[in-house]
Amino acid sequence: MSIDEKKIARINELYRRSKAEGLTDAEKQEQKLLRLEYVQAIRANLRSQLNNINIQEKDGSVYNLGEKYDTEKKSDGN
Repeated sequence: MSIDEKKIARINELYRRSKAEGLTDAEKQEQKLLRLEYVQAIRANLRSQLNNINIQEKDGSVYNLGEKYDTEKKSDGN
């Protein structure tokens, strides 16, 4: 998932307008959806980065951060 510069510019524009003059209900809904999409893109990017990081312990064993996180998350019931 990726968010383009146009959407980021629109998020910023809506933020500035909300502070200056307020937003209509439709604009508030648009802002909410754009922010949600932005947060999802950030999370997906972070997940991708974690999946590509390997940690080597002092004993020589190697584990992948993404796999470790997924295992812990599954055991928590999430």
